[in-house]
Amino acid sequence: MPDTRHREAAAVDAVRVGLRPHRSRSITYPAGVRIDVWSDLVCPFCHLGRRHLELALEEFEHADEIGVVWHSFELDRGALPVDDAPPLERLAERYGTTVDQVRAQHELMAQDAASVGLDFQWERLVGGSSYDAHRLLHLARSLGREREVTDRVMRAWYSEGAALGDHETLVRLATEAGLDEGTVRTLLATDDFGIDVRTDEALAAQIGVSSVPTFVLDQKYGVTGAQPVDVMLRAIRQVWDLQGTEPEAVPAAGGCGGGCCGGGCGAGAEAEAEAGCGCGSGGCGGVCEPAGAGGASA
Repeated sequence: MPDTRHREAAAVDAVRVGLRPHRSRSITYPAGVRIDVWSDLVCPFCHLGRRHLELALEEFEHADEIGVVWHSFELDRGALPVDDAPPLERLAERYGTTVDQVRAQHELMAQDAASVGLDFQWERLVGGSSYDAHRLLHLARSLGREREVTDRVMRAWYSEGAALGDHETLVRLATEAGLDEGTVRTLLATDDFGIDVRTDEALAAQIGVSSVPTFVLDQKYGVTGAQPVDVMLRAIRQVWDLQGTEPEAVPAAGGCGGGCCGGGCGAGAEAEAEAGCGCGSGGCGGVCEPAGAGGASA
């Protein structure tokens, strides 16, 4: 299992990723830098990475010219809607480690979370599918309530022990965040916005995103893992200064971003280990080049 204590380093990979515009009715992009983020709602590293990005943007002098687009990613597409198995035992079994190691990792993550104002109640975590929750966020985006619904859903799983695969739980969380109950129930009774989830995941596979969180800055540069605030801020500033130029090597010094949620490097753990990155490389989050440039796909 990777140690979630972050090494002092930027994990910026200057590669062309070939992103296409995300066609959403409710998103407009400023003239500055765009940040595309792949994350899973049931990934503690993603919660930490999201908070680090928020804090980095608070310090960035051109934050009003940064557009952030969130993309769906499921670490386990085959998960049951609600998994009642003890989460630490499930993780230990899945990733070939011990419960004690998983517990120690989560205790460290809780400390890291507290240092940036988050409350990671890892003993209350409930596993299961995040597919319907991702569909809910796409619905919220279409209604102009993405931030409110995302905040409520993420906090519920991360701090309150909510089961995000349970429909009644999702209805409650969505209505608390301002969505109409009937609209949410209609969503959950159909597969509406499922195509949006699958499109995000297909794009992730196309460009080689196989662990989360992954941040793609200005459609060219990849940052993997829940990098510390200063590392993320430095990466944003570097990419801002490189606007309009061809991708060039950006100094990096390793980095243990913890991009392997639960220690498994997402859906591509084995491939990443062979590629010399991710959890297969000394337990660090590491950086993988996108598919077509020597990387692994999900």
